[in-house]
Amino acid sequence: MEASSVQVEELTSGASGRIIPVFKNLRRSVFSSASIRRAIIFFQSIILWFIFHLRRCRQHHHRPPPPSSPSSKRKFSFRRREIEEDVLRRRALAEEIPMVKPATEWSSRCDAATSLFYGTGRNALFCRSWIPVAGEIRGILIIIHGLNEHSGRYADFARQLNSCNFGVYAMDWIGHGGSDGLHGYVPSLDHVVADTGSFLEKVKSDHPGKPCFLYGHSTGGAVVLKAASYPYIEELLEGIILTSPALRVTPSHPIVGAVAPIFSLVAPRYQFKGANKRGIPVSRDPAALVAKYTDPLVYTGPMRIRTGHEILRISSHLMRSFKSVTVPFFVLHGSADKVTDPLASEDLYNSAASKYKDIKLYEGFLHDLLFEPEREEIAQDIIDWMVRKLSCHHS
Repeated sequence: MEASSVQVEELTSGASGRIIPVFKNLRRSVFSSASIRRAIIFFQSIILWFIFHLRRCRQHHHRPPPPSSPSSKRKFSFRRREIEEDVLRRRALAEEIPMVKPATEWSSRCDAATSLFYGTGRNALFCRSWIPVAGEIRGILIIIHGLNEHSGRYADFARQLNSCNFGVYAMDWIGHGGSDGLHGYVPSLDHVVADTGSFLEKVKSDHPGKPCFLYGHSTGGAVVLKAASYPYIEELLEGIILTSPALRVTPSHPIVGAVAPIFSLVAPRYQFKGANKRGIPVSRDPAALVAKYTDPLVYTGPMRIRTGHEILRISSHLMRSFKSVTVPFFVLHGSADKVTDPLASEDLYNSAASKYKDIKLYEGFLHDLLFEPEREEIAQDIIDWMVRKLSCHHS
């Protein structure tokens, strides 16, 4: 008998003589994919009805002042001012992070600077640059950090790149580090993708003729991969590097995925505690963990609903698009990563149409590869790949 069929035993009700179906393989029928889809649609309907009913009840019983009322304007103005003050506080902290270690050889051989780049919606995005002053620059690497962190964490990586004559730029997403926006809130990852493309164009105009690479970590890897899928951006690139990319992200429960699109519209900034993967280590280096989670610029609060929905959305898009990837890439992943799926990186490598592609899996390594004890060896693997790519291009 096929798995989808359900055995039924007919019993009669003594009160009415009605036929009552009793399912012998109830477990199979209840948990079939079709049943789960029906249950999701049912729960979505209930939630939508509840939301609209609640709004109508509030309007009828409480009759709140219209949006244009003075009290509503004051509340909105206060909240906006609160966010702006937090942005200024975070930006000041971002400026205080040492770009180079003082009194070192690197400090005299590197031109380090911070700046603001105006992205989608004229949001001010905090940026960093480390440009070697001695020797000819081989190329430029642009760093797109992961969710909840910031560009200042990559200074050591920049130092190693500078030592091999690669210039480095990095950009904080909206809502991250020293950039505009509510901390930890990403209204649209498509905007981050657009900002990445615009920032790349600016860097290319500042360094005409220099080959450029994009580097993305975790969700930043998803952003970089999607950005590189646009032909006009791919044309500007020599290649991309992805560490622990967020390519196959699944919600903690199917119901979460079903209601996320609804709540991301109704309460986009709401902090959903159930979305956090608490207790999952991201590095085998205890000092790196302490540094990350005591950093005031690293967002450690519950994930905001819109942010989570955007990650699910971009991940789903990329999983459907692996075969259309043509950009040269190098993907690196730890086999013990419990935050993002190393098997998804393998699927990308196996499915992509790119003619120049490489993958490296690090046995037993965790999520934050550039903050593992072997960080310098991993960074050198990235540098070696870029050098090989440039040699292939010029040969």
